[in-house]
Amino acid sequence: MAKFILITDDSCDLPAKYYMDNKVSVVKLGYNIDGETYRAGDKTEKEFYDLLRAGKMPTTVAVNVEDARAAMEPHLKNGDDVLYIAFSSGLSASANNTAMAAAELREEYPGRKLIVVDSLCASLGQGLLLHKVIELRNKDVSIEDAAKWAQDNRLNVAHYVVADDLMHLHRGGRVSKTSAIAGSMLGVKPIIYMDNEGKLKAIGKVRGKKQALASAVDRIEKCVGKTENNFFTICHADCIEDAEHVAKLMSVRFGIKDYLINYIGPVIGSHTGVGTIAIFMMAEHR
Repeated sequence: MAKFILITDDSCDLPAKYYMDNKVSVVKLGYNIDGETYRAGDKTEKEFYDLLRAGKMPTTVAVNVEDARAAMEPHLKNGDDVLYIAFSSGLSASANNTAMAAAELREEYPGRKLIVVDSLCASLGQGLLLHKVIELRNKDVSIEDAAKWAQDNRLNVAHYVVADDLMHLHRGGRVSKTSAIAGSMLGVKPIIYMDNEGKLKAIGKVRGKKQALASAVDRIEKCVGKTENNFFTICHADCIEDAEHVAKLMSVRFGIKDYLINYIGPVIGSHTGVGTIAIFMMAEHR
């Protein structure tokens, strides 16, 4: 059975080497700071988060129809079928713009298969869904069956996030100034999850970061239920020590030694701020 081309956007927050090793094409989203537009890789992660520490408040740029066409059309011209795993429509216009581009291209290339899946996931949650689809492709699963699996299982990717910088959340309009100041003084850390509409929502607050991280692991465990896992992902906003601490908690709790840690990229990091930790795992529910 012929294999298909996988495309995603870099909101997956996977390492560049991962995409290359697994033959995945990537569309880069953008972000604006002080009137300048950047793409992932234009600045190092450290440089980006240092700008946030200095009080910068970036805005983000979705994949537009032209970007999506440019990513998909060369493969169709080459006679390949394409499966595109897109950033959650609950957080970005990227998925809808990609679907519009795909509708145009299907008319122009009627002999090819072109499927766009709105992941309803973000960051390494989207990356985890992609990872599972890659495993299916490597087993010679058809493009239709791989897309159906992604569609059927996207709400089984649990996302739990611990935010650290309340003043950044305030600058982004997500918490009031009073709450940000009071919470910062008390060491309160919001816990956020991804709901079934692919939107990030606050689900609780815990005093102390270590306690908040432990609470996030507890919440993940409740979602996992009887789901069998041999892999999980963690991403961080320039706080690798916290990520490694959570990886140890997860490994002990679930008996899993295989995991991936990477940076939260600038698209998600623009909204969550410095010091954020996010945990992702396949689960019975979110």
